[in-house]
Amino acid sequence: MPENHTPPGPGGSQDQSPPPQPPQAARPGGDKSLMLILSYLGLLAIIPLLVEEDKEVQWHSKNGLALFLAVFASVFASVIVASILMFVPVLGWLLSCGIIPLSSLGYLVLIVVGIIKALKGEKLRLPVIADLVDRW
Repeated sequence: MPENHTPPGPGGSQDQSPPPQPPQAARPGGDKSLMLILSYLGLLAIIPLLVEEDKEVQWHSKNGLALFLAVFASVFASVIVASILMFVPVLGWLLSCGIIPLSSLGYLVLIVVGIIKALKGEKLRLPVIADLVDRW
């Protein structure tokens, strides 16, 4: 009889090995990745700022909040400019209709770039915002 032969079990089958278990999903920084993504989603950046202790996640969270506040201020200023431009016939109307969608599109692009850079381990360094975040 071979050495690694196991006697048949009660069912008579020789192969009584347990069913294969699904492999454990290795999550390389799954929680960290989630926190990095939340860092650039507007006010949701407060969650990683309060919960996570990782310095990298903290930096991205502060950067995302500063970016959100800067865009919020610029959209507010855009609304004021758009309301003034509404008094200029035709050209003012066309320009005022395009200011807010363009600033929103720009913010969306910055969010996506920030998330991609954060997941790669890089930093999105915007000229004034990054300097403020470094001091914060």
